[in-house]
Amino acid sequence: MVRQILERIAAPVRGLHQAAYLLAALTLASQALALLRDRTFAHAFGAGQTLDMYYAAFRVPDLVFALVSSLVSAYVLIPRIAGMDREATRRLLSESASFLFVAGGLICVVLAFFMPQFLAFLYPSFITSPQYGEFVFLARLLLLQPVLLGLSGVLGSVTQVQRRFTLFAISPVLYNLGIIFGTVVLYPLWGLPGIGVGVIVGAIAHLAVNIPVVAGVGSLPRLRIPNMAIMKSIVRDSVPRSLALGMGSITALVLTSIASRIGTGAVSVFTFAGNLEAVPLALIGSSYAVAAFPALSESATPDRRAEFTRILGASARHIILWSVVALGLIVVLRAHVVRVVLGTGAFDWDATRLTAALLAVLTVGLVAQGLTLLFSRALYAVRESWWPLFYQLAGGALTVFLAVLFLFLPADGLPAHLASFLKIAGVPGADILLIALAATIGQIFLAIISLLALRNATSGLASMLVQPLVDGGIAAFVGGVAAHAVLVFEGGIAPLTTLVAVFTQGFIAGSVGLIASAIALYLVENEEFRIVTSALGRLIRVPDIRARVLAPSAEDPRQL
Repeated sequence: MVRQILERIAAPVRGLHQAAYLLAALTLASQALALLRDRTFAHAFGAGQTLDMYYAAFRVPDLVFALVSSLVSAYVLIPRIAGMDREATRRLLSESASFLFVAGGLICVVLAFFMPQFLAFLYPSFITSPQYGEFVFLARLLLLQPVLLGLSGVLGSVTQVQRRFTLFAISPVLYNLGIIFGTVVLYPLWGLPGIGVGVIVGAIAHLAVNIPVVAGVGSLPRLRIPNMAIMKSIVRDSVPRSLALGMGSITALVLTSIASRIGTGAVSVFTFAGNLEAVPLALIGSSYAVAAFPALSESATPDRRAEFTRILGASARHIILWSVVALGLIVVLRAHVVRVVLGTGAFDWDATRLTAALLAVLTVGLVAQGLTLLFSRALYAVRESWWPLFYQLAGGALTVFLAVLFLFLPADGLPAHLASFLKIAGVPGADILLIALAATIGQIFLAIISLLALRNATSGLASMLVQPLVDGGIAAFVGGVAAHAVLVFEGGIAPLTTLVAVFTQGFIAGSVGLIASAIALYLVENEEFRIVTSALGRLIRVPDIRARVLAPSAEDPRQL
């Protein structure tokens, strides 16, 4: 029995939609653990300086990962190893892992040495904190993370090419378990560095889950002195994506630095809201982008561009439809979501209201973020690697410019109107909404220009995306109205003074809203809705547990 379960976990999944839904299901487990992690943080620390420091310490390693580890990421390796034999794959993985270990390790050592000065420049308000020494040590410790996750990405490229999406999706589950372990067990013993140790444990588990797959195909890499003649082409093709990710990380770093100057707790609530918005993004946008990338890479040749367009269009249509539906429900249920996930312990009512408002603003950019994840992979697949960098530069510059501009606006202007509209007028730190608004506008701008960049590689892609946007808008409106009506009806039944009451009210309202959205999609005869119901039925009804391959959806553009 155990062996059969393990075999099924390790089995490849070849249908585009089945792979996307399987990834979404496992991503849901990972995101549930991420929310449990955030609830643990909120209960223990609240929206205070300790948690501000923890999230701020993560920004430097994130930047290292973007600039160094992404030089040999799966985005670049997957198109190369897709057609390689075992020995060629092993040689490429060995060179890539060795390069990452040497180059990344050297940069991390240098950054660790100058970390106190770097953090003092970015977060001057933290210098006087009694926890500043732990803050510096934590930031240094977390520099191990990008190297470990980078190595995991190298091995994970084989996992994705082999379409072992179940194992691939388990990695972040283990990663979050490590962080929870550090928070619950190690923080009481060692303070902030204890959480950092948990992060490293999770990163090691993230790496280890890919090892059996790589070893199974005989391509387990060996550390060696990197051969720059081999690495030159990889690094050359990786530099645009690495710099593009770096721009995203730099933008996040600058926004975090600005948020730290707004007041205590601003970094925490902004990060909490971003993490909540990341759940539907991971379930919808990321799942389809990851599932589609191998197929996009295989069909990116000039003689298969029609097939490439069909795969890209199908993925984009699903991302748009379900993201818009999610937007309608999240905006209505935002307060319930925040209260259920974070409303505990030291996380007070003002922090709850502020996080809910931030969630609403950030979720407006959900469609754009999902499409950007997909479009960037499409551009990498057709070897248009520099365009995402240019767009990230433009989007990042616009975001930072708008964030600074909004903060200098008169307090009785846009800031007051936005706070009043989201019902947080008078809540301290409401200016953080302006940073979220700038980030959302930047994401929408980035998605639009990424779509325009694909005009040369695809034909008629933009026109394919109109109908799911319209259908999704109808479903979101119907579902949102239904959910709101249920909330109004339930409001007079029981006071929302306990977690059970809040969860029950939100769950019932959300379920009714989701059903109403589904009915609306059925009535408008939405094609994506029909595909989802059909593919989910095949994914659930597997006749033989020993079956290694799930049959691809009939609507798939090709047999993946």
